[in-house]
Amino acid sequence: MKTFFRILLIFVVIGVFGGTIFYLYGKSKQKPVVYETVTPFYADIVKKTVATGKVVPRQEIDIKPQVSGIIEQVYVEPGQKIKSGDLIARVKIIPNMLNLANAESRVKRAEISLEDTRRAFHRQKDLFEKGVVAEADFQQYEIQYLNALEELQAAENNLQLIRDGVALSQGDVSNTLIRSTISGMILSVPVEVGNSVIETNNFNEGTTIATIADMNEMIFKGKVDESEVGNIHEGMNLHLTIGAIDNIQFSARLEHISPRGVEESGAVLFEIRAAVSLKDDVFIRAGYSANADIVLDSREGVLSVKESLLLFENGSAYVEVETSPQVFERRDINPGLSDGLNIEVLSGLEPEDRIKVQNGKS
Repeated sequence: MKTFFRILLIFVVIGVFGGTIFYLYGKSKQKPVVYETVTPFYADIVKKTVATGKVVPRQEIDIKPQVSGIIEQVYVEPGQKIKSGDLIARVKIIPNMLNLANAESRVKRAEISLEDTRRAFHRQKDLFEKGVVAEADFQQYEIQYLNALEELQAAENNLQLIRDGVALSQGDVSNTLIRSTISGMILSVPVEVGNSVIETNNFNEGTTIATIADMNEMIFKGKVDESEVGNIHEGMNLHLTIGAIDNIQFSARLEHISPRGVEESGAVLFEIRAAVSLKDDVFIRAGYSANADIVLDSREGVLSVKESLLLFENGSAYVEVETSPQVFERRDINPGLSDGLNIEVLSGLEPEDRIKVQNGKS
C-alpha cells in the first residue's frame, strides 16, 4: 500500500512539473505581429501660419489739457460717442502766484503809462487844432497814445489768462475747456473731478483727460516668426478668430509687415498689421485678443497620406506598401505640400495601394 502511494506521488509531481513547463513555454511563445494598413486618400491641403495679437482701433488718441490745474467738471463717460469739438471736461486754473503778481504789476504800469500819454495827446490835440503844432509832431503823440491803449489791453488779457485761463479778446474760446479733436467713442476717462492735471508742453507730455478712438475702423496687430515672414506679403487675406466672440470669423487684409524684427524669448518676431472687415451686427471692443490664420499655400483634391506614415533615409522619403498579406516592400515617393497632418503625394503611390502603419497591432 505504501508503495502505491509513493508511486502515485511521483506521478503527481512529474505531472505538475510537466504542466508548469508546458504553461511557461506557451506564455513565452510570441504571437505574430499583424500590421494595420491604410490607403491613400484625396484631400484639400492648406499650409498656413498663425499670428497672435489683438484688434485695436486704427485711430486712437489721448486728449491732454493745454493748462495745468484741477478737474472741475467731466462731461463724458467711457462708451459714449462724441463728435469733434464736443466738450469733454473743464479745468480750474490754479495760477502761479509769481506770474499772477507780475501780470497785475504790468496792468498797473500800463494804466499809468496810458494816463500820461492821454494827457499829452489831448494837450497836443488842442495845440494842433489851433495851428500851433505841426501835423507830423501831433502824429507822434497820437501813436504813443494808441500804443498805450494796446499795451493796457494786452496786460489785462494776460492777467485774465493767467488767472482764469481765458482772455477777454478770445470771446468764448478758452483753454480751460477740454474738447475732442476727433469724432469717435470715449474708450477711457482716467481722471475724476478734483484730480490735478499737468499741461502738455516741450518737457512733459501732460495728463491724459480721455482716450478717444474711431471704432468704425479696426486693425489687427500681431507678430509672425522670422521663419515664416518670408512667405507672406502685403495684400494677403487673413482669417481672424477673436477669443471673446464665439463661432464668428472675420476677414482681414494684410497691409503692413515690419522691416525690423524684435527678439522675444529667444525668437525673432516681426509685427504685422491688417485691416479688419467689420460686421454690422457684431461690436468689436478695442483690445480683443485674436488669432490670424494666414494661408501660405493650398492644394485642392490631391492624393494624400498621413505624414506620420512617411519614413526617411538619406534625405529621401518612402513608405512600406503591402505586396501580399503582411508582406511589405519599400516604395519611394515624391512628397508635396504638407499641413502638418496630411501630406500631398506627387508620385510613387496609387489610390489602391495599402500602406503599412508602423505602430502595428498584434
